Amino acid sequence: MTYRAVTAEERVLERLSLLDRFLPVWIGAAMVAGLLLGRLIPELNDWLDAVKIGTVSLPIAIGLLAMMYPVLAKVRYSQIGEIATDRKLMVTSLVLNWVIGPALMFALAWIMLPDLPEYRTGLIIIGLARCIAMVLIWNDLACGDSEAAAVLVALNSVFQIVAYSVLGYFYLQLLPDWLGLDTATLDVTMWEIAKIVLVFLGIPLAAGYLTRRWGEKAKGVEWYESRFLPRIGPWALYGLLFTVVILFALQGETITSQPFDVARIGLPLLIYFAVMWAVSFAIGLWLRLGYEKNTSVAFTAASNNFELAIAVAIGVFGVTSGEALAGVVGPLIEVPVLVGLVYVALWARRRFYSEANEESV
Repeated sequence: MTYRAVTAEERVLERLSLLDRFLPVWIGAAMVAGLLLGRLIPELNDWLDAVKIGTVSLPIAIGLLAMMYPVLAKVRYSQIGEIATDRKLMVTSLVLNWVIGPALMFALAWIMLPDLPEYRTGLIIIGLARCIAMVLIWNDLACGDSEAAAVLVALNSVFQIVAYSVLGYFYLQLLPDWLGLDTATLDVTMWEIAKIVLVFLGIPLAAGYLTRRWGEKAKGVEWYESRFLPRIGPWALYGLLFTVVILFALQGETITSQPFDVARIGLPLLIYFAVMWAVSFAIGLWLRLGYEKNTSVAFTAASNNFELAIAVAIGVFGVTSGEALAGVVGPLIEVPVLVGLVYVALWARRRFYSEANEESV
């Protein structure tokens, strides 16, 4: 007797493109390339500062926008209304993403990095940036509900524009003050965060929405899904790798002189991904969500939008800041952990969803 879930496990890597399959390798190579570039061109920072969009240099701004646009062009915006009627799904996802997730990252950051305020702030910024990118890949590999995942991505995108700066101000200033925590070195306003979010999320969100609407109207859904999206999809990774190279070129001295600090950034991230996924999936089981929707909710809650977190860190704190470094370390930890959680999800499907197993015979 053969189960489809087992077959899915055996073919997870086969279903990834060459770029996605070796994403940790590409990110690692980009880090090394950045370190070498920083040593070869010590005046790189001056060159990048020559042309800026606000407080972000133009080359880095282009890389950040390139990361965001292809992902938001994939979202099927026309289906938001239909799936949004599932109140259980929507409420569960919103609570996990915008209440539990940021609170957990805040707690981990203060508990594990009490003596490293820049990295701690970087982690909190990551915790506020809910995933809109790689979650679609993890969800597909784990046989989740692709339509539900796309809707959750779209809702997270819109919600971030509205709420990110407010939550940023709450978790970076108000809550630490209420708890008597030291934030004397932090000087950031809601408007500074909001400007970065509007530029680096608002612009690609509008572009992605208009691209899908015009593309489907002019060429049809099949052409848009099967021909256009595969062409622009790799540019998200190209933008990420370009940004990683530049940031590591500028952060090279800090990284090579303080590798233990980089490891300390990675540990709370590792804990965060594992705990958020496990808690989310367990809540979905308790609420009796079907496997496909539960998987979509769990991966959406456990993933983060590192593109936006990097943009906010660079725009508010600077390209050579510890906050920016924390954002860059994030994808290196997230990718292997979430790939591992794909296998956990497929195991959980066999273990907890007997009906799905019977249908897979």
